[in-house]
Amino acid sequence: MKDHIQWLIEQGITCEHIGELVSGLCERLIQDGFPIWRASIRMPSLHPMYRGVSASFVRGGATILENAEHGSETERNFEKTPIFYLLSRDESRGRWNLAKGEGLDYGELNEFARGGGTDHVISIFEFPKEVALRGLGFSLTSDAPGGFSDGQLEVIEQLLPALGLAAYRVAVSKTATEILAVYTGAKTSARILAGETQRGMGGSINAAILLADLRDFTALTEVYDPGEIVGFLNEHFDLIDRHVEENSGEILKFMGDSVLAIFPTDAEDSKTACLAALASAKNLLKANEVLNRERTLNGGPDIGVDVVLHVGEVFYGNVGARGRLDFTVIGRAVNEASRLEKLCGTLGENLLMSESFAKTCAAASEYLGSFDLRGVSKRADVFRLADTAS
Repeated sequence: MKDHIQWLIEQGITCEHIGELVSGLCERLIQDGFPIWRASIRMPSLHPMYRGVSASFVRGGATILENAEHGSETERNFEKTPIFYLLSRDESRGRWNLAKGEGLDYGELNEFARGGGTDHVISIFEFPKEVALRGLGFSLTSDAPGGFSDGQLEVIEQLLPALGLAAYRVAVSKTATEILAVYTGAKTSARILAGETQRGMGGSINAAILLADLRDFTALTEVYDPGEIVGFLNEHFDLIDRHVEENSGEILKFMGDSVLAIFPTDAEDSKTACLAALASAKNLLKANEVLNRERTLNGGPDIGVDVVLHVGEVFYGNVGARGRLDFTVIGRAVNEASRLEKLCGTLGENLLMSESFAKTCAAASEYLGSFDLRGVSKRADVFRLADTAS
């Protein structure tokens, strides 16, 4: 048993997901004569899309990792599981003799019994000081006559602290990576986790800039309640994010009803980034039209989106107070994009390009004029897509 505990500790340091823990431990126990047919580890998740994560092992088969989405059938059925039964009774151990028909009211156990399962045990291991990652559920199913012996179950109980410690390390690391990516973006979070955490740390990069703003959104707050307003924002931000990501861009900031995204590029190949930003803009505007058509059919508002495209050099890094930082982009190009956005309403256009962007992407465009931008000394030449290219 000491060898198994040592193995769990080592795996807790090196493995990347809980599937490696459950499969590796089960294979080792099977070699020791444990009649394990199936096993699983289930843990809660902090990811905004998922309620929990599980890893399921089947002897002789592949270990499967699954995420239970919020609102999914898996989440709705959680209250019909033996783990929920134990949690609701504040119990940490449970055992069902499948061969004698115990637990067959649970769909999962009924399925195991029909497949030849004879014994099912669950152990819940808590992380007492954690609020979100509260603990794990470890279940084992046997298909041998008589199931697990008392001695084997005692070994399992002695292994639980090491298993819990290993799973906790994996979960905390995964949670930190996923949550940081959710709030800062995948590329930015990778830089932060690589050590770019000091104020002022960063550097100049060339990037295409996409700034999207929901048109006349402030007026909607006078008509709809906050919950509905948040729902509208989420719908539009979701489609913007989808089309930015599919073209290798990244949203850096949600600013009220606006979105700032960048498409980093080498100075020698700015055209590729500009074409990606342009494709994102065109696709998100089309998707926004579809969203509005569907919503207005149900009596909801038509919310337009204005998009500005620019390209230039920006500082990409940590800005803020000593103990409260924002990893973002700042610089003249960002300021100019923000000022250009104000012209969308004036010109009656929902997609505007700066002169530098229009020239770099080389898409067919039409010159709209030269305009003063607040706080910018040089007048800006502004373009829109030509009708043949829209």
